Amino acid sequence: MGWIYPLLANRSILKLLLIVNIAGTAYGYYWYGWQLKETPAIFLLFVPDSPTASLFFVFVLIAFLLGKNWPFLEALAVVTLFKYGIWAVVMNILVYFVKGELDWIGYMLIFSHFAMAVQGLLYTPFYRFKWWHLIVTAIWTLHNDVIDYVFFMMPSYHMLDQYTPQIGYFTFWLSILSIGLAYYFSLRPNRYKLEIK
Repeated sequence: MGWIYPLLANRSILKLLLIVNIAGTAYGYYWYGWQLKETPAIFLLFVPDSPTASLFFVFVLIAFLLGKNWPFLEALAVVTLFKYGIWAVVMNILVYFVKGELDWIGYMLIFSHFAMAVQGLLYTPFYRFKWWHLIVTAIWTLHNDVIDYVFFMMPSYHMLDQYTPQIGYFTFWLSILSIGLAYYFSLRPNRYKLEIK
């Protein structure tokens, strides 16, 4: 597996990922546009989950290209990329089973969000965050779940409204899994020095 790390650290690959993530982030905020217009100002930061996750990763990639590590953003990125990437995949699959069909946007969301989850994990050997960065990230992530499922600010899938309690329960444990994976992959001793070429 070690062969992949020089590829991931290639400047051209990093620039390509940066462009893709900037485009995905912009589209994500656009996708949330109508919901954000109806969101009280106090909750605005916590509604557009996926684009905010990819925005964290945009800054991580910028830091890599500058030959730096920004540990707190790395912790936020890996946890939220995996969590909201997998969450969106599962929600769109659930939409398929409820409606009996899925349009091309749904399939695009499955593919793009799965890729989002994978990219966050692929770069874990290059992250340099500490346990306290992860604790703060865990608080952010679980607090976001409270905002979503206590104050009902979660992403809107109207056809899934009847499953909101079950989705909230699933989301909480997905948060725990995401935090656990970040700990397992990123706080191990076998890390790679990011050498941009």
